[in-house]
Parts: sequence; structure tokens; C-alpha cells
Amino acid sequence: MKPKLLVLTSTFPRWAGDSEPAFVLDLSRRLRDWYSVLVLAPHGPKLKRREFLGGVEVVRFRYFFEPWERLAYQGGILAALKTRRWTALLLPLFLWSELMAAARLIRREPIALIHAHWLLPQGLLALIARRLAGRRVPVLCTSHGGDLYALRDPLSTALKRWALRRVDALSVVSRAMRETVLTLYRRVPVLEVVPMGVDLEGSFTPAPESTVQRTRTILFVGRLVEKKGLRFLLEAFARIQDEQHGQDQRHPWELHVVGAGPLRPELERLALRLGVAARVRFLGGVENRRLPDLYRRAVMAVFPFVVGSDGDREGFGLVVVEALGCGCPVIAGEVPAVRDIITHGETGLLVPPGDAAALALAMRRLIADPDLGRRLARAGRERARTRFDWRVIASRYHALFQGLLGTNASDSH
Repeated sequence: MKPKLLVLTSTFPRWAGDSEPAFVLDLSRRLRDWYSVLVLAPHGPKLKRREFLGGVEVVRFRYFFEPWERLAYQGGILAALKTRRWTALLLPLFLWSELMAAARLIRREPIALIHAHWLLPQGLLALIARRLAGRRVPVLCTSHGGDLYALRDPLSTALKRWALRRVDALSVVSRAMRETVLTLYRRVPVLEVVPMGVDLEGSFTPAPESTVQRTRTILFVGRLVEKKGLRFLLEAFARIQDEQHGQDQRHPWELHVVGAGPLRPELERLALRLGVAARVRFLGGVENRRLPDLYRRAVMAVFPFVVGSDGDREGFGLVVVEALGCGCPVIAGEVPAVRDIITHGETGLLVPPGDAAALALAMRRLIADPDLGRRLARAGRERARTRFDWRVIASRYHALFQGLLGTNASDSH
């Protein structure tokens, strides 16, 4: 019988084909090769309490009257707290409900392992829940970035240190995050850098060279929040548009923005002020299955990451891997985590964060030299395929779990 793995998360698809980030579901699906996986995620309007999604059993905990369960999803908890202030009233109910639901599952189910995504709140709640349940189930916590970088007030910092002292293992998604963890607590029993993965063999793959039909499109994919840096891409795009005046306007460049978030109205107003609103298409959140085709059609994907005013920054940059997997050249803001994926001039182009002029210059390079873009994309895909494909990543998580179980179970595949 496979060991039972309980996964705690606040970010998870609401239904098949949802635009919510799917990396927790994707990892859970692949871990079913070795474990019986049960996911505990937040409930929300019109969602089922218990179901199978992608072959994974999902239990959703209720925390208020259904129409007002608006704390999770659509940008995540931090975004909800910033933009819908009333949701702060839901936070104590959310935390208590998740804690009680986790404790019940640990008591009632033969849980052998717990995988908590995000140090706060899931890592903290997993540690308390196992104590309430009276079972010392090993806990692996994965920090994705926002929990580590954005929550810097004294209480959050104290809670993070408390959790770090008690987790059985911690994984972070980039080398830069590992260094940040060590500034908080240097004696985590197991500390590994294991990013999330991408399906680089089935979904995020290049189109055959003979069928590639790239349009004059620059693509951005990401939540519309400060750390994604979209305002600087809009400014850089305006510079490129200015250069087109007097040139052939029959086939103008367009910027396609995929993603939702609290800054959308502000960014739409900025596009209007810059005079590029007619050339910028805000597509909103799109189904994950549509993303590969968008990457394949774009001349480049641009991810102008910056450090937010609250200290939040990119933990890894999964969209960079997705773009490279589809053979799309990438330009990114050079925040530390992205260096795990991109080597400047070899697998993509890096620019100083928040520098619209440098961003425009890099975009001009790829527009003027399509061969450079193809070379970067080929090298980038090869690096991504060997390091970040889900088969590689799931095996690394399996090894971590086996260490926690104290067994030397051999791979059954």
C-alpha cells in the first residue's frame, strides 16, 4: 500500500482548466506514482467540498458563508488583503478552519507525510495540526517566495522562525531563497533547493519549425502585482512604438498581457497615458491549457521582475520555464531567483530591474535579430528540460519524502 501524503495549500485550481496556478496540482498528480495523495485546499463560491481533480483527491475546507469565501484564489491571500480590505475579517476564520480540517484529517486518515506549501500559513498550521492530532507526522514545507519575502513584520518573522525550528525539512524554489532562509534560522534539519516544475515533454513544447507562425506579438504572463514589473514593460513598449511612427503601420507590434490582479485598472490607465492602449491587449486570466499556444505565437516573452516596495520578489519564475519550453525567447528582470534559469546572452536576456530603457533596448535586439532569439530559445529549452521538467522535479521530492520516512524504498519505475 502506498504511503498517504497530505498536501496543504491555499493556491490550487478551482476546477479543471481553471486559470489559477496549477503547480501544486501538477506535482500532486506526479507524486501519485509513489503516494496516495490527499489535498486540503480552501473552499470558494460554487466549489465542491470533496472531489477528484486530475485524479487527485481534494478536500476543501469551509471558513464562512459560501458567497463571502473570497480570501483565496483570484490573486491569492496577500492580494486579497491589500485590495479587498474587508477580507481581513475572514483571516482568523480561514486559519482556524484550515487548522481544524487538517487536524481532523491527520486523526482520521492514515497520513504518513505532510507537504505544506508556503511557510505561512500552511507550514505553521501543519505543525500545530499534527500536535492537536497527537501524531508526529513528518512535515516538509515548501516556501515559494511571497511567504518568505513579503511578510516582514515582527510577528510574521517570529512565526516563520518558530516554524523553521520545527519543520522536519524545508524546500525552497531557488538558491536566492535558501540564502534568505539562512538569515532567519541556520539549523533547519534538511534544507533543499527544489523548484516547481513544468511539463516540458507533453504540454510546454515548441511547435514544429515548419508550422511556427509567430505574430508581431510581445507576451507577458503573470499576476498583475507590483513585483511582476509590468509598468516598466508598458513604458518600454511605448518607446518601441514611438520608433514606429513614420514606418509601415500595417503590421504594428502588440503587447499581450495574460493575467489578473489588483493593479489592472492602474496599468490600463498607464497604457492610455503612454498612448499605447490600442496596441496593448489585457487578456485576463486564461486557462492553463491555452498558454503553450500563446508562447509559441509570440516573438518574445518579457518578464520585467522587480523587488516590490514591501520587499516581495519572485521566488523562482515558473513562467520563464514555460516560455523556454515552448521555444519562445525570454527577456527578464535580473532578480536573484531568475539566475537559476537564465544566463544572460546564453539562454535569455537579463536587464536591470525597473529600467525601462534597458528593457526597450533588449526588446529591440530580439526584434532586429530573430536568429539570436532562436539561439537563446534553443539553449534555454535544453537547460529547462534537463533541470525543470516535472519528471526530474517529482523524483527529487520523492527522494526528500523517502528521507523523511526513513526508508530506502526503491523507485518502482
